[in-house]
Amino acid sequence: MKPNPVKQKLRWGEVTYGTWLTMGDLYGTRVLARMGYDWLTLDLEHSAIDWSHASVIFAAIADAGCVPLARVPEGSHHYIKRVLDAGAWGIVVPMVDTVEQAKVAIAAAKYPPIGNRSVGGGMANLNFNASNQQYYDQANDEVIVILQTESPTGVENAEEIYALPGVDAIFIGPNDLRYQMRDSDGTFPTAEDHEAMVQKVIEVGKKVGTPTGIHTMAPSEALTRAQQGMQFLAIGSDMMFLSQAAHKTLQEVKPESASKGLAKY
Repeated sequence: MKPNPVKQKLRWGEVTYGTWLTMGDLYGTRVLARMGYDWLTLDLEHSAIDWSHASVIFAAIADAGCVPLARVPEGSHHYIKRVLDAGAWGIVVPMVDTVEQAKVAIAAAKYPPIGNRSVGGGMANLNFNASNQQYYDQANDEVIVILQTESPTGVENAEEIYALPGVDAIFIGPNDLRYQMRDSDGTFPTAEDHEAMVQKVIEVGKKVGTPTGIHTMAPSEALTRAQQGMQFLAIGSDMMFLSQAAHKTLQEVKPESASKGLAKY
């Protein structure tokens, strides 16, 4: 059975870089999977991608030698079981605010006796180039569990959450964190207050020995976060890459239209 190189790198203290797949395009995914990213995360939380198509995306990524991950809509047993059985090598779980939520997600990703993942299906093992039995025997050691911190409540409970057995990394959703930090009148936090919250996550991760990461919008930002000690770093998305390249071209040939439709995520 193939080992999971991203899980290995996180354990060894190395930095991993990936991007978000929001379009669900198979052709684009196959191209990105061969470019050298450590991992690609298919966003099933905010994108209209069905299960059968997701399984094809996961297979294309794995066959290219990259690591397919899935951001689930929520950290329930149902969603986590479905994406792992469809061939994802790991999960990114949004909005984890409490220890109880974290425990549910971890258990759903692990076969008994560690967790309560149901045994069945014959697709996940293919992406690991393994038999069904090999997959059942070794999946607990190879599947990645990444929990997202996206609120002040999550930061408040960070030390307890991050110290749980089975947490491979913590991933900050900076946009959700910013919105969750708004005052009752809708006032957004200052950039300094937002950054202070991010730094708390990094500090707690270092304290308990759990890798951290964040979604960045530029390579320079990702490198800065790596210097700060983060190891699981997303840079943009397939939609952002397409939009930026198209926008740059349009600026040169038709500048009066170039302000329309630029995706920032």
